[in-house]
Amino acid sequence: MKIIKCLSGKIEEELHDAQAYIDLAMRWKQEDPQTAEMFYVLSTEEMGHMERLHKRVAELISEYRNTRGDPPKEMMTLYEYLHEKHIGEATEIKVKQGLYKA
Repeated sequence: MKIIKCLSGKIEEELHDAQAYIDLAMRWKQEDPQTAEMFYVLSTEEMGHMERLHKRVAELISEYRNTRGDPPKEMMTLYEYLHEKHIGEATEIKVKQGLYKA
């Protein structure tokens, strides 16, 4: 399903941006707390976007199963690979967000 490929690409963009923003928040936390806080908020907003995109992917897979049966094995293999990669990146970002707030 081409839409899942599109959504996965957008998920990666959101994760990349969330990572960049939390890195900036950590970088500027001591020197410019207001700007650092803005970067932190932007990072959390990007994670919210990522979660919305991921939810839609899950809905599409569920809809496919309900109407056509199990998705093709190749599609699920790729999805599972990307999903694990995204989970790892999201976890790293959430840890940094937690450290920022500590």
